[in-house]
Amino acid sequence: MLNRRQFLAASAGATLTTWSLMSRQLLQAADSLPSERHFHVRDIQRTTLRLEFRPTPRRNMDREIPHWRWAEVCEVTLESGAVGFGETLLFYTWGVPSDDDVARVRGQSAIEMMWDDSLGAGLQMALFDAVARTAHVPVHSLLGHKHTSRTPLSWWNIDTSAEDMASECAEAYRQGYMSYKTTGRPWFDLKQQLDLATKEVPEDFMIDMDFNDTLLTAEQGLPILKDLERYPQVDIFETPIPQKDVAGNRAICAATDINVALHYGTPDPATVVRESAADGFVVGHGAEALMSAGRFAEEVEMPFWLQLVGSDITAAWSLHFGGVLKQALWPAVNCHQLYEERLLIDPITVSDGHAEVPDRIGLGYELNRDAVERFKVQKPAQRPEPQRLIETTWPDGRTMYTASNGTVNFMLHAAMEGKYPYFEAGADTRLVPDDGSSRWKELYKRARKEGPISV
Repeated sequence: MLNRRQFLAASAGATLTTWSLMSRQLLQAADSLPSERHFHVRDIQRTTLRLEFRPTPRRNMDREIPHWRWAEVCEVTLESGAVGFGETLLFYTWGVPSDDDVARVRGQSAIEMMWDDSLGAGLQMALFDAVARTAHVPVHSLLGHKHTSRTPLSWWNIDTSAEDMASECAEAYRQGYMSYKTTGRPWFDLKQQLDLATKEVPEDFMIDMDFNDTLLTAEQGLPILKDLERYPQVDIFETPIPQKDVAGNRAICAATDINVALHYGTPDPATVVRESAADGFVVGHGAEALMSAGRFAEEVEMPFWLQLVGSDITAAWSLHFGGVLKQALWPAVNCHQLYEERLLIDPITVSDGHAEVPDRIGLGYELNRDAVERFKVQKPAQRPEPQRLIETTWPDGRTMYTASNGTVNFMLHAAMEGKYPYFEAGADTRLVPDDGSSRWKELYKRARKEGPISV
């Protein structure tokens, strides 16, 4: 007979193709586990929430990605009576569960379904949580052997003014974090940001910058990267130029002592390793994809960070992968620090840059149902897209205005099209409040029609 430990060891890392048959055979033989029918899905409930950002992230997130406020909590009840929960950030995720996904899971074995990444973030999390609760084990036991009891976490915020970046780094350090990740953009002065932020933290506090291709080419970007290299806190440059530019990324890796991270999958990971186009990866997506990427990274001895974005529910889910994936050595980016309030009853605490990998059953945390009730709203029919007018200025008096145009990351697209000056000193940017004036309306109308405009 197989006991629970043998069952979990045998099933860890199974692919979607093999999981169903193997789990059926093991469950039938494992007399220490509940019967198979206890793992069948009895009910699924989904609740849309509108979360609020803390004040500093709010004034920066509201420029470009205010829609990160909307999340969906998914609760799965099994025949065992166990209720698992998960979360989907509705308008920024690798997969949103649909009504069809819910319908095809209801009545099925959660063990057979939970490795299916196509189900989307919140539903997959909830299935894992419910199965782990039924089996009385932590989620990481369903993934593989836990090799560490603590895993690194990073604090995240979108690109901000230098003053806001300094205050966020200080707050991150106060709360026990040793890493801050942000985005590098031509509408802010990168050196001014780092000049102020590095005064707030010790030299072993890491600052990572995601350029999302905006340095454009290795030739253009290297002088900037070499200049930032002098700050001892700067640790990782993410996607400095387009990832498909293998030669350019290889040149950047060779020319700088700072780590370069590329999103796993583009170009194919074997090419990245063979061509020395990165020092590590950014890994996201669902459970099967995470485990696959983790196994590859272990084989080639490449570090990565887990990038699973949402509230503290998603952060709790991420902790379990950090516990079993040996090369998850760079601090995970979950972005839950953005929000004013928790969706978990107990906080995820960080000390010396690390959080505990929970050994309690399921996700290891309980859902704050009072918070769910308070933040509950109707699900938007489409991504909320409030009108925004953004002002960028330079010390010589130049001013540019950019308007939201219905696309995500509209400022980023404009930068990639060369519509902003290229990383000039003294750049600063703010969201211009809609005061109802004719000037605001005219600037917004012109900027939306013509792209970024100079006045």
